[in-house]
Amino acid sequence: MKLVGIGASAGGPAALATVLGGLPKDFPAALIIVQHVDAHMAPNMADWLQQQSPLSVRVAVEGDRPAPGTVLLAATDDHLVLKTAERVGYSPDPRDYVYRPSVDAFFQSMSRLWRGEAIGVLLTGMGRDGALGLKALRDQGRHTISQDEASSAVYGMPKAAAKIDAAVDILPLNRIAARLVTLVR
Repeated sequence: MKLVGIGASAGGPAALATVLGGLPKDFPAALIIVQHVDAHMAPNMADWLQQQSPLSVRVAVEGDRPAPGTVLLAATDDHLVLKTAERVGYSPDPRDYVYRPSVDAFFQSMSRLWRGEAIGVLLTGMGRDGALGLKALRDQGRHTISQDEASSAVYGMPKAAAKIDAAVDILPLNRIAARLVTLVR
């Protein structure tokens, strides 16, 4: 199975709506999103993203299995990670990560545990979260995508990824969905 991991922060909801809205209903990969958002807001965000996307969008719960055409959204102040090669869950560790949930924590779990094809995507956001995890995926030969500066609301996270050569593709937001479709087919 194919897995697309997406990380975002400031400006992320609109960027996620653009990416998810550009994917077809029969998108043959599972998607997991880590967006820096308060745990109380995550269910509302999942509902809103569901309205923007032809895919099924819901908050991730402990023990969920990624499934093609389904989008799981991190929904607690703990880190959403792959706990096994087939199931996600939440972890308080690493406790010293400033961002909760952390994109880096998720991408690093992807690089350690996911056995199928994987694509990492880092969208708009403040800070550096996600850059090191994206680099870990790229170093394994997995495809990675970062949003470009011109289309980012805040060019912090994608810029950090670009500085360490973590992204195979650096694309404008409006081209990311089409690239994902090409990569998973």
